[in-house]
Amino acid sequence: MADAPPDEKVVSVTRRVAFQGYFRIGEYRFRHSLFQGGVSGEIKREVFERGHAAAVLPYDPVLDRVVLVRQFRAGAYAAGRHPWLWETVAGIIEEGETAEDVVRREAQEEAGLELGALLPVHTWLSSPGGASETTAGFCGRVDARGASGVHGLPDEGEDILVRSFTLDEAKALLASGEVGSATGIVILQWLLLNRDFVRSSWT
Repeated sequence: MADAPPDEKVVSVTRRVAFQGYFRIGEYRFRHSLFQGGVSGEIKREVFERGHAAAVLPYDPVLDRVVLVRQFRAGAYAAGRHPWLWETVAGIIEEGETAEDVVRREAQEEAGLELGALLPVHTWLSSPGGASETTAGFCGRVDARGASGVHGLPDEGEDILVRSFTLDEAKALLASGEVGSATGIVILQWLLLNRDFVRSSWT
């Protein structure tokens, strides 16, 4: 992460938990430096705090296929979108876990896949105007021949369809909007741009 410019500073901040349920909402009050000098007045913002996530796009460089998962998403439903999306494998980073630990665990739980080598893609803020969540993205090597079926943990309400796609098919899903989450869009576009590099690294 790049160093912050010396004239961009949070001067004061207080925080309280405004709501705690399945997720948490934090209420922040802060003052920060202004581009034309001086300090802002007090600003109050609610921030959605769900922790930090890790995601992986399973890719088979031999078959030149990616594996995507499809499941119901309440946020997409609330946004008025079709609530079943094609996505990458992803999960929340729990205490004591690394991002790499998470994607390997989630690949097994969500898709029945064993990941081989991992290539880091990028770490990004999902929605920095109102959420603290970051996502660490990876491309992971897999054997896609057995990628199929329905997976997930029933006690967590998971009902996850697994399917492999050629890169052209995945690109068409992007164009049609069927890959509708930012995480899926970011990592899949990264692979489309870096496909030759990834294949030369893994074959």
